[in-house]
Amino acid sequence: MITLRLDSELEQNINKIAHKMGVTKSELIRKSITAFIEKIEHPSPWELGHDLFGKFASGKDNLSQDRKSIIKEKIRAK
Repeated sequence: MITLRLDSELEQNINKIAHKMGVTKSELIRKSITAFIEKIEHPSPWELGHDLFGKFASGKDNLSQDRKSIIKEKIRAK
C-alpha cells in the first residue's frame, strides 16, 4: 500500500476526471501509473530516435519542420 499527499488542485482534477470516467480515484491513479510505466518501459519509435531524425545528412535538425521556408530560401538564392 502507498500513501501520498496531493495538493488541492491536483486532487480536484483527479476527482473531476474520475467522476467523468465513472471510476474511483484509486482506479484512475492505478490506470495512470500503469500507463506511465508502460510508456517508460516501451517508448515509441519516435521517442527512441527523435534526437537522430533529420540531423545527419545536412547537419540541420529542423528540416522536417521548416522545409517550406528552407526551399523558398533556396529558390530565392538562385
